[in-house]
Amino acid sequence: MENQVTRKAYIEDLARIQEKIVEMGIAAETAAKNSIKALLTFDKKLAAQVMESDDIIDKLLIEIEDSCILLIAKQQPIAHDLRVIATSFKISTDLERIGDHAFDIAKITYNLKKAFDFQDSHIKALADCAISMINMSIKAYKNADVNLAEKVCIEDDNADSLFAKTLTEISNQTSINTMPEFVFTSRYLERIGDHATNIAEWVIYLETAERIRKTKKI
Repeated sequence: MENQVTRKAYIEDLARIQEKIVEMGIAAETAAKNSIKALLTFDKKLAAQVMESDDIIDKLLIEIEDSCILLIAKQQPIAHDLRVIATSFKISTDLERIGDHAFDIAKITYNLKKAFDFQDSHIKALADCAISMINMSIKAYKNADVNLAEKVCIEDDNADSLFAKTLTEISNQTSINTMPEFVFTSRYLERIGDHATNIAEWVIYLETAERIRKTKKI
């Protein structure tokens, strides 16, 4: 009976870790969405809120890491259970980096001197792509959806293409005074897409035990 109780508690602990990952994913996606919205609408108040919310994401990272370490020490998991814990470490790190990039974009917006029209720009298209990739990767994790995870990996090529177009657009249209800020913004958005791709790859590993790593084109 004691073993059954222990096993039940162990399964519940694993489930809570995965729930925390989804919670962190939603928080990171929200931060990224709001940072982009703040940039597009020149909303410095929203940008400040994004920067303040970064502590929430960091706190979730620590909670997930502590829970994983404790579970390893107590239960010595194997097979799929061990992959749940291993991928929790990896995915939470990628989500924390997405939160950091959202913070960086919000900080750029907060420090801008004037508004810019991005509605028909490649920056907006890249932002939409990055947010979609985060959303799909979190859904893939939550629903154990390998097919959706594979779509995220494929979409990374589109993000890379948009990033290249964004750099060309910036060099052709942006004043020299604001060019660095928008180059950095584009780079942060491209990196958000990379982290979403990493998450998708970990989902595939979690569900299939197959390690894949998407090779960037040179």
